[in-house]
Parts: sequence; structure tokens; C-alpha cells
Amino acid sequence: MTLDPETAKAAREAEGTAEQRRQVRKAALASTVGTTIEWYDYFLYGTAAALVFPDVFFPNSSHYVATLESFATYFVGFAARPIGAAIFGHWGDRIGRKATLIVTLVLMGVSTALIGFLPSAASWGSAAAICLIVLRVLQGVAVGGEWSGSVLLSMEWGDQKRRGLMGSWPQLGVACGLILGTALLTIFNSALTDDAFLSWGWRVPFMLSLLMVAIGLYIRLQILETPMFAKAVQQKRIRRTPVLEVIRSHPKEIVLSALIRMSEQMPFYVVTAFVLAYLTDDQHGYSNNFVLIGTLIAAGLEFFLVPYFGHLSDSVGRKRVYMTGAAITGLWGFVYFAMLDSGLSWLVFLALCLGLIPHAMQYGPQASLIAESFPTSLRYGGAGLGYQLASVVAGGPAALVATWLIHEFGSGYAVAVYMLLSALITLAACAALRDHSRSDIDDDATYAVAGRTG
Repeated sequence: MTLDPETAKAAREAEGTAEQRRQVRKAALASTVGTTIEWYDYFLYGTAAALVFPDVFFPNSSHYVATLESFATYFVGFAARPIGAAIFGHWGDRIGRKATLIVTLVLMGVSTALIGFLPSAASWGSAAAICLIVLRVLQGVAVGGEWSGSVLLSMEWGDQKRRGLMGSWPQLGVACGLILGTALLTIFNSALTDDAFLSWGWRVPFMLSLLMVAIGLYIRLQILETPMFAKAVQQKRIRRTPVLEVIRSHPKEIVLSALIRMSEQMPFYVVTAFVLAYLTDDQHGYSNNFVLIGTLIAAGLEFFLVPYFGHLSDSVGRKRVYMTGAAITGLWGFVYFAMLDSGLSWLVFLALCLGLIPHAMQYGPQASLIAESFPTSLRYGGAGLGYQLASVVAGGPAALVATWLIHEFGSGYAVAVYMLLSALITLAACAALRDHSRSDIDDDATYAVAGRTG
């Protein structure tokens, strides 16, 4: 049977539309699964840094000093993230999103698995801690290149009227990774004696990273390059040195993108990493499982709230949702530590469960808010640098500063003031950042004025 030309054309268009929908679904799945694996690896380290590494890698120090040393190794991963953003940002804007993301996934998985095989200080002495730091740096480099690529993979494939929602899917990797990492450590911590857990139990979740990477690679190899990047290649808009060019043409957007994360990233690591050490110390005396289960529930709530707030930003605008979340964060710190220090177990547990709600209000629209600030040909590097620079001033020092504040002032309210200051910085930066919620981000002309004045 031969179709008439009009019918054949309609059939081809329908087939093309169906294939595009399949690619959009694959891109959303690939970006979410990829960031889940990346953040599983990253948060696994954070939890272990609070509960395990002081005893395994710094056994000769006092509890306070060992905790500081452990969180210091945690910090070096954050310091390495802008380096990863620059390295992989260059290649992501030169050769494409897909190929670059495969490299970041493998790098993160291998470095995390090797931590699981690393001998303790009892066997290797100080060399064990040095190797831990090197592997943590590699983790940081991998995450530095992962985030922006995953966001662009989803956002540049999806419906442009729903960029807030599409950009929020890879953000779910934070909640999923936190759930997986915390759940596995909780299971092993519950099933084993303290000695067995410190000896080998904590290592198994790190080793499982290799299996998860294999799954992630299989999914990522099924997708095509994003239409926006393919169009940029076709129109010969690819730059020779995209990272240098985005630094030169969009410095304001990079700096503001980093500063808007102050009230999102810093409190996040207080709630998910520092609080593990805070509540299990001699003064509070809560068990590891008590804190881990509360954190697990908080991550479960965030799993549903992140896409909701991303979707909401498509309706009311990114900045409105984001700044509301930042303002709530500034006040939440005082309520949060009042609940933690109440001495009432049920109230402490409730605080743990609710701790990530203000974070979700910001993290949902954050990906699109930052990525939309840069043109397609410079977006991987620009968004990555802006996002990851915050790691040096916000997330990286968070647990260290919080530990020092508690030691110096003896009150959680000192950390709450720290959270308030971060919220004020975010509100000022977000007010100065242009909102592209309604802009055509596939048109470089949209950014011409910003590039000249930035």
C-alpha cells in the first residue's frame, strides 16, 4: 500500500515526535540515574567521614581533633570540584554532553570503590590517610564535571516550557544518592557489631559503587546528544576555549550562581553530615541508627519535593521560589537547633525528618536557574563553574566551621547564625541574577547584553 504524500509526511512527523519523546524520557532517566550514582558515592563518604573515618584513619587523635581531620578530608573533595568543572566543562562544550558524562561516571565509581579497599591507619599508618585524600580529590573532580552535564542532558532535551521540571530530575540524584548511601550504611551498622562495622562493614557500600556504575553506563550509552548542542555544532557556534571564554564574558553570572548556593549547600551539609557527629557525641548520646533513619526520611521527603518546586518555578518563576526557600532557611536554623537541643527524642527525630524541606525549595529550581544564565555553547562550563565554586565557600567548609562553632560557643545557635548569614548572601545574589524562566535559551542573542555587561 502506497501512502499519499500528505499522509506520509504526517506519519514521518508522528514517528519523529514519538522518537523525541522517547529520547526525552531516556535523557531524564540517564541524568537522574547518573547523578544518583555520583551523589551516592559522594554522600557515602560524608556519612563515613562523620561516623567511621575518625576511628579508621585517625585513631591516635582525640575525638574532636579526629573529627576535624576527617571533615578536612571531606573538604578537599569540595575544593577539587571547581577543577572538575573547568576540565569537564571544556570538553562538555567542545565534544558534547554525553561523552563527557561517561568519563565522569567511571572516574567517580572507580575512586569510590578504591576507598572501600583502602587499608586502615593500623596497617598503613599515615599513608592510608594520604591515599584517602587522593581518592577524595578524584571524587571531587568527577562530581565537578557531572552536575552541569546531567542537568543539560535533561534540560536541553525536554519541553522548553517545563525547564524547571526537567532540570529538577537530575537534582533528584541528591535525594536518591542520600537514600541509597544512608540506607546501606544503616543496614550494615544494624546487622553487624561495632567492631565488625568498623573493620569491614562500612567498606561494602563503597565497593558496590562498581556495580552501580555498570548500570549507569548501560543507560547513558542509550541516549543521543542533546538537540541544543547538536544545533550549536551545526551552526558552528562551538568555541575553542569555552571555559576561558565564559569566564571572560559572563563573570557576573558565574559569581552570582555560586553565591545563590550559600543558603542551599552550606545548610545541606550541616543537616546531612555535621549533624551525624553532633547528635552522636557524648553530650547528646543518640545512636548512629537514630540519626541515619531520620536523615533517610528527610531524603525521602526531598525526593518528592524537589520536582514539585522545580515544576512550581515553571509557573511562578525561578527566583520567586528560590528566594522564598532561602528566607525560610535563614529562620529554620534557629528552630532546627532548638529542636535538636530540646532533649526530647521525638522532637529531635522530627527535626531530622524535616531538615531538608527548605533545601528542596531551592534545589528544585536551582538547576534551571543557573543553567539558563549561560548560552548553549558556554553552558556546560559556565553552569559547572558557578555551581561548583560554591563548594569551596559553602559546602566544603560547612562541617568544619560548624564543628569549630560548637567547640567555641557550645551552642547550636552559633551554627544557626551561620545559616542566617548564608541566607542573607543568597537573597542578595539571587536578587541581582537575571531570571531567564521565560527566555529562549537556545538563542545566543538572548545573552548578548548580559555578556557585554557581565
